[in-house]
Amino acid sequence: MRIAITGGNGRIGQAVVELALTQGHTVVNIDRIKGDADLSGVTHFQLDTTDYDSFKKVLDGCEALIHLAAIPGPGYHPDHIVHNNNVVSSYNALRAAAELGINRVCQASSINAIGGAYSRLPHYDYFPLDEEHPTYNEDPYSLSKWICEIQADSFVRRYENMKIASLRIHGVAAERIDSAKWQDSATDIVVKHLWGYVRRDSTARACLLGVTADFSGHEAFYIVASDTVMNIASLELKEQFYPNVSVQGDLSENKSFFDCQKAKRLLGWQHDTDSK
Repeated sequence: MRIAITGGNGRIGQAVVELALTQGHTVVNIDRIKGDADLSGVTHFQLDTTDYDSFKKVLDGCEALIHLAAIPGPGYHPDHIVHNNNVVSSYNALRAAAELGINRVCQASSINAIGGAYSRLPHYDYFPLDEEHPTYNEDPYSLSKWICEIQADSFVRRYENMKIASLRIHGVAAERIDSAKWQDSATDIVVKHLWGYVRRDSTARACLLGVTADFSGHEAFYIVASDTVMNIASLELKEQFYPNVSVQGDLSENKSFFDCQKAKRLLGWQHDTDSK
């Protein structure tokens, strides 16, 4: 396939571009930052995805779109810029795809679509979290990721042939981080993040499955490793930091606070370390 990848020069984007080429696809890389023009099999376009007409023009002829371009969290820019950039960019991606007949779209959402790391006090109803958990987002970044999922719901209602995957990605790293830094980080953002992570190669594989796997309509998926970054038992962490949250699944040993069974069932995805 000819696959357009926005944010292809970013940390996740580079891995997605490389994997797409390995799988025999050709790539249209769209990024604000100038890319490597010498990379075989990749056509580069330097532009802003909030510029709809320019964005749509370079998507013409593509068969799938992986939309990763976004401001990656609050605090990098004023709140209204974080929110508006991400919401407009994701809308433009879906709108342009629909107009051009690009029926396979994968977009980067976030575990923070339901609130969490950037909330004052995150609210969780139960563990492990699944895609049915309601949202309690309160910051501009998390709100923008929730809206990108709502936008996808709207598009598949209007364009019945579209298949859209929203990946709730979390804490992308080259490998599992198992260090004193995490063991000592018992408060603030680490606790709010529920000690989760995902390997970059596993994330790239999820992105490609998002535009090739057989499912219908729009689906959100948690893309998180099946273990935490902690060597402390997950139930012990829950009792210490979230004593009032109920457990509705398996939190034995250091199992993840995120349930990724839906991604396994519909995408055929599991984390690269899960079978080791």
